Parts: sequence; structure tokens; C-alpha cells
Amino acid sequence: MPAYVVVEISVHDVQTYERYKQLAPPSIAHYGGRYLVRGGATEALEGTWQPPRFALLEFPTIEQARAWWSSPEYAAAKALRHASAHTMMLLMDGLPQDDRHAVALAGASAESSAP
Repeated sequence: MPAYVVVEISVHDVQTYERYKQLAPPSIAHYGGRYLVRGGATEALEGTWQPPRFALLEFPTIEQARAWWSSPEYAAAKALRHASAHTMMLLMDGLPQDDRHAVALAGASAESSAP
């Protein structure tokens, strides 16, 4: 079952954070992860949440996400992130493949029956 790491980032040292951005991706890939969202504009659809920077990572399993976060491959990047930004980070279980397929089919069915 996939797992997701959701990160809100407030950068206070841009130069150091740029070094973090170079080091983090190889460590993520090493554990089977990938960026789904990295930076970019955000728009609050409800409420007042306005993260200065946002990232969403996907890993094949929650165990691989945890292994990445505590890994020696990520340690140097993590230290740079801690030195250059304030972050809030969540680890979340994703839906099993069968459930994701059912949700996609239900959505397609609803769209095809709309006037």
C-alpha cells in the first residue's frame, strides 16, 4: 500500500535550502519514493491555509517512507533542511491499489451520468 509524506515548509535561509533541494531527491529515489508535488503555487479552496512551500512525496510502502526519513542517505539533507527552514511533516497511509481503482471507477461513472 502506498504511503505519502506531506510537508509544509517555511524557508528562512534560501541559499542553504537550495543545497537541500540538490541532496534530497537522490535519497528519496533510493527508497523508492518520488515527488508528486514540489513547490509551486497553492490555492486555498476552503479555510485560510496558505503554506509558503509545499511538497508531497509518494513511497511504495509506509515502511520505505520511514526508512528514508531515518536513513543515512537522507541525514545530510535533513540537517540542511533543519538549518534552513521550519517544516511540518506528516506520514500518511495511502489507499490500497484495489480501493484506488474503485474510487476512480466510481468517479468516472458519476461523470458519465451527469447531464
